[in-house]
Amino acid sequence: MLDLFVAKGKRVIHVDLVKARPSDDELLGLLLGRSGKLRAPTLRAGTRLWVGYNQEILDSVLMEAP
Repeated sequence: MLDLFVAKGKRVIHVDLVKARPSDDELLGLLLGRSGKLRAPTLRAGTRLWVGYNQEILDSVLMEAP
């Protein structure tokens, strides 16, 4: 299982990259900012990737950390 969580404003988009992988263009649209660079912050833990700032996501990532 590979999970991608993308924060866009107050909403969070979850994509299971194994079951429902978006096209390359859609994936780049989620991962890259207006400047064309990877959005920050970007965190990876195991099979999960979190992109973009959202306090709830950040709290959940930090609570799961060993």
